[in-house]
Amino acid sequence: MKFYGYNKCGTCRKAKKFLDESGVSYQDIDITITPPPKTVLKKAIQQKGLGKLFNTSGVLYREMNMKDKVKTMSEKDAVDLLASEGKLIKRPIVVDGDTITVGFDEKEFSATWK
Repeated sequence: MKFYGYNKCGTCRKAKKFLDESGVSYQDIDITITPPPKTVLKKAIQQKGLGKLFNTSGVLYREMNMKDKVKTMSEKDAVDLLASEGKLIKRPIVVDGDTITVGFDEKEFSATWK
């Protein structure tokens, strides 16, 4: 299982704590240094939708005026951008095979990762 997160992110810390307390092992990957590969991003878009993949509360999202751009962006362009800039991605992304979660929702984590 791979955990794409950011150590300074409170949501990521909550998700890690949940996984640790549940005894789930994972590979911790800094999303800002190593964003998820395009295959993972495409899978996340298929399961969650393109709009759910952007970190809408992030500084970079606001600086790049992404709110308007996302509405007209093609999936390919979005995947290319997200794969090159991890700070634009909603986190954490946890993936194990075909199973993926985006963000942290305790109920979803409990149903998916326990």
